[in-house]
Amino acid sequence: MIHTKGSIYTAILLVGDLVAYLFSLIIALAIRYGEMPGRALIYVHLSSFAILFIVFIIINFSAGLYNKRSLLSPNRIPGLLVRSQAIAVLISVAFFYFMPTSITPKANLFIYAVVSTLLLALWRLVIFPVVSSARSQRAVLVGTNGEIQDLFDEINTRSRYGIKFVEKLEPAATTEAVVAEIGEAVRRTGAAVIVVDLHNKMVESAIPFLYSLIFSGIQVIDAGKLYEGVFDRVPLSMVGERWLVENTGTSAVGRLVYDVVKRAIDIIFAGILGIVSLVFYPFVYWAIRVDDKGPLFFSQDRIGKNGKLIKIIKFRTMSDETHVTRVGKFLRFTRIDELPQLWNVLRADISLIGPRPEKPSYAAIYEKEVPYYNVRHLIQPGLSGWAQIYHATHPHHTVAVNDTRDKLSYDLYYVKHRSFLLDLKIALQTFRALMSKRGV
Repeated sequence: MIHTKGSIYTAILLVGDLVAYLFSLIIALAIRYGEMPGRALIYVHLSSFAILFIVFIIINFSAGLYNKRSLLSPNRIPGLLVRSQAIAVLISVAFFYFMPTSITPKANLFIYAVVSTLLLALWRLVIFPVVSSARSQRAVLVGTNGEIQDLFDEINTRSRYGIKFVEKLEPAATTEAVVAEIGEAVRRTGAAVIVVDLHNKMVESAIPFLYSLIFSGIQVIDAGKLYEGVFDRVPLSMVGERWLVENTGTSAVGRLVYDVVKRAIDIIFAGILGIVSLVFYPFVYWAIRVDDKGPLFFSQDRIGKNGKLIKIIKFRTMSDETHVTRVGKFLRFTRIDELPQLWNVLRADISLIGPRPEKPSYAAIYEKEVPYYNVRHLIQPGLSGWAQIYHATHPHHTVAVNDTRDKLSYDLYYVKHRSFLLDLKIALQTFRALMSKRGV
């Protein structure tokens, strides 16, 4: 339900942005020439601007303007919008001044940039909130763990999820009591939606009763799936062997196509980027030699797919196990130290997208301390991944069990939902993170 609603909001935003771009062009031409433009003038400009509209949408996507977090945090929109528009203007200038085109829109482009920024701000900050507002349905939440409480708090502090929890129940000790308390809560509150932790044993035993409620027009939602839709991560308290069997299995044909195409994409992009990155090698070599005269590269053992040991290659950034060099600090800050890993991608040690590979010594500890940690090893690790984009506290250079437990919830989300679209989203968000110097 939430996932679908979020997808609808994203589609509405995308269509609205395209309409804003089109009207901005018409208004800009009207201002430039002092009258409403005719079809011929619009078509001449649209033939070139249509390409830019697609580029603008990709920029907005990379900037996070279609992310759920942006939808739920309107205060972030102005800053994101200004940054994306600035990039869009620079690309537009490059496009029209360096690409062959039948128009010379020096003044037009300036006017268009101003008008489109104003129209996008009007659409995003004024019109969309009105369009997307809807009366929330009353709902009852049934579950016991901390993630259930997180879900309760998040849903009830936002207005765009479409539901509002009017009561939270902890399942009783018997099936009969669970059935009675849910039935009473529905009658007392008039709830049209029940969100239940189907991995709770007592709730699971009451599934026949929940099934019967469907025929009374009451919607029953799995709390685990709702949690994923809201937080973009898997609730670890609801993960068990049943969940793993249901969500980590593979569709033979579909998964084979995905794996083959993804490998082809890895080879193409890693090959191109790897060749381009060779430009940096002489400068990095010179800087490292001047700094401490040590070797250019260093390799490190990591855990790959199916627990296989792989060697990751990086530019050396440390003089010993505890001290980062002056040049190393710059290489890490700019992420240049990661460039040699493109050759790891070509060797199929890792992919461009996937969970980050862990050190064997750390992985051994996490497998003991974090349930189902080794599930992340079912797929090929990557240079960037879902957790690297959305997990706020990455554990680095030390054992961090609690942080790794949180990170695993994002890795399992990727294991469950991995697809070309999700990989593209991660790639665009990675690019944005690198450009903003936030890193991944």
